Amino acid sequence: MEPVTLTTDRLLLRAIGPQDTDAVYAAAQDADIQRWTTVPSPYLPEHARNFTEELVPEGWANGSVFTFGLFLPEGDLAGTLSITPRSPGEAEIGFWAAKEHRGNGYVTEAALAAARWAFTQLAVDRLEWRTEAGNNASRAVAERAGFTLEGTLRSALGVRGVRRDCWVGSLLPSDLGLPSTAPYLPVPA
Repeated sequence: MEPVTLTTDRLLLRAIGPQDTDAVYAAAQDADIQRWTTVPSPYLPEHARNFTEELVPEGWANGSVFTFGLFLPEGDLAGTLSITPRSPGEAEIGFWAAKEHRGNGYVTEAALAAARWAFTQLAVDRLEWRTEAGNNASRAVAERAGFTLEGTLRSALGVRGVRRDCWVGSLLPSDLGLPSTAPYLPVPA
């Protein structure tokens, strides 16, 4: 698939590319990004180059992962967000915010835009969010974006050779007032 660009009131969401290598490298030096995400730690310049020059373009080209940079009008990188298809009708969302842009609602805004895109253009009927249990900032973003927290999965994440518990939540098209591509029959109350 060719990369797409999405816009919100305050952001431009576009595929990360080689021109963003320095910004990605600088942002990923943050201890919280290295602690709570799966980026390599320590994060080296070659990791940023591999991400911007190979992983992101290849993910778009083969449809394995759709990674957006979240850019402010002046061009600053506020964060990244990825939609990863997992099975027909299901995908996972992941994101991080650059330290200097946290607390402004940018990632929530981007998550909603990317979710609408996934529901309407990728035929996703369930968008799943996962994070290591204890990542309260990620949980707050997910909850503000309308994800329903579904619980804690024991030993469900492997991070740097260590098994960790994770929180999981979901967002459905109906949560955003959108139709599903397949019927959904919830458990009767």
